Amino acid sequence: MTRFSVLDLVPVREGGTLSEAFADAADLARAAEAFGCDRFWVAEHHAMDGIAGGATSVVLAHIGNATSRIRIGSGGIMLPNHTPFQIAEQFGTLDALFPGRIDLGLGRAPGAGPELQRALRKNLNQAAEYFPQDVVELRALLTGDYDLPITATPGLGAKVELWMLGSSLFGAQLAAKLGMPYAFAAHFAPDHLDAALAVYRRDFQPSEALDKPHVMVAMNVFAAETEAGARLLASSQQQSFVRLRTGQPGKLPPPIEGYTDTLPASAQAMLAHIGQAAAVGTPAQVRDGIAAFTARTGADEILLCGATYDPAARTRSLEMTLDACRAMVDA
Repeated sequence: MTRFSVLDLVPVREGGTLSEAFADAADLARAAEAFGCDRFWVAEHHAMDGIAGGATSVVLAHIGNATSRIRIGSGGIMLPNHTPFQIAEQFGTLDALFPGRIDLGLGRAPGAGPELQRALRKNLNQAAEYFPQDVVELRALLTGDYDLPITATPGLGAKVELWMLGSSLFGAQLAAKLGMPYAFAAHFAPDHLDAALAVYRRDFQPSEALDKPHVMVAMNVFAAETEAGARLLASSQQQSFVRLRTGQPGKLPPPIEGYTDTLPASAQAMLAHIGQAAAVGTPAQVRDGIAAFTARTGADEILLCGATYDPAARTRSLEMTLDACRAMVDA
C-alpha cells in the first residue's frame, strides 16, 4: 500500500499574518497525524512574503510540539545555504526533542539571487559545487562513520533519517551512490521525473541506512465535493505560481473562479506542464489521478502538496483524498 505524507510551505495568506500561518501549519500537521500520514515536511525558502518556513528547524520544533507521532522533517534544507556542522546541531537538537521522528531532506539548489547571497554571506554557486562532500560530512557528523576533528553536540548519534531531494539527474545519481532514500519534486519540476527515478533505481548502492531504493514523489492534490470546487481551491496556488514565474511573488491570494481561462496561452501552458504531477477534482477523480501517478512512478510514498487560501479547505481536501485512496485499497 502506498504511503502518504504532507509537504507544507507554511503559506502566508493575503490579509493574514505570520502567526496565523504558523498556527495553520500546526493545525494541518495535527490533522495529517490523525489521518494516518507518515510524515509532515516543511521546505526552506527565504525572502518570500508568502512563505514562512525560512527558519525551517525552528518551524519543525513548533510542529513537533503540536504533534506526538508523525515524522517531521525538511523538504528540504538547502545545504549550500548552511554549513554541515550547523545543520547537524539543529537536527541533532530536534532528534533529542522528538526522538525517532526526524527526517532531514537535503537539496542542492540555493535558489537565491545576489541579494540573498550577500545576506547569507555566502557564495552559493560555489557552495553548491561542494554539495556532495557536504552531504557526506553532515552524515558523518551525525553517525560518526568518519573520524572528524570536531564533534557536533547535539548531533553525533542522532537517529535522523537522511533523504536526498531532487528535480534533476544530479540528485538521483548522488542518492544512488550514497544509498539514501530519494524524493523527487515533481510538484513544480516534473521534466526529469521518469529519467531520474530510472537512474536512481539502476545505480542504487545499498548502505547501512537503506538496503534497496526507496522513492517518494511530490504531487499537487486538491479534492472537493465537486470538480469545479477543487479547481477553485487550486486557483490560489496557481496564481502564486504564475506570479512567481513572472517575477511578482507575494502572499497566497484568494481563489478566483475560472482563473486559468483569464490567462494568456503561455501561462496556461506553464500550468498545464506543472499539472503533469497533479490531481484536482472530486475524491474519485483525485484517487484515480494518484493511482495513475503511482503506477507511472512506482513510488513507495506520495508527498501531498497544495496550498489553499482557506486552511480548513486544505485539511478537508487531505481527508477526502486519503479516505478515497484507502477505500480503493479496501475494496
